[in-house]
Amino acid sequence: MKFDPFRELDRVAGALLESRPGLRLMPMDLYREKDHYILSADLPGIDPGSVDIDVDGQLLTIRAERTLRSAEGVKWLTRERESGSFLRQLNLGQGIDTEGISARYENGVLNVMIPVSERAKPRKIEVISGESSTPIQSGAVQGSGTQGAVES
Repeated sequence: MKFDPFRELDRVAGALLESRPGLRLMPMDLYREKDHYILSADLPGIDPGSVDIDVDGQLLTIRAERTLRSAEGVKWLTRERESGSFLRQLNLGQGIDTEGISARYENGVLNVMIPVSERAKPRKIEVISGESSTPIQSGAVQGSGTQGAVES
């Protein structure tokens, strides 16, 4: 058998990192689809009951815990699956309907649906002529919105 220094270095680094307490990586994707954002986070092997999602103001926090079963008298040959806590925090910014956030865990993926608030959705503004109270017909942009008001 040949000595492989890279394999030995990998083994030593893994042993050092394995004993390190702390948070684990939670890879995620985030994209917008129509009037909501979708966050998909990989959490394979997580008990759905351990997933905790909180919204505090504009801060979304996702926590999860993975515990691996260990039988008495087992001699591990390799142990690469991590156990421990997972944490991810996101600043939602303005224009999010925090009351409408929902989540679903399926096949090791946590999907969080984050709706855009009605105030932040694109809308058309009706233009009123200063001479009358009827909408301008030629070249007018029509749609819903408040007349003469601008929201910031």
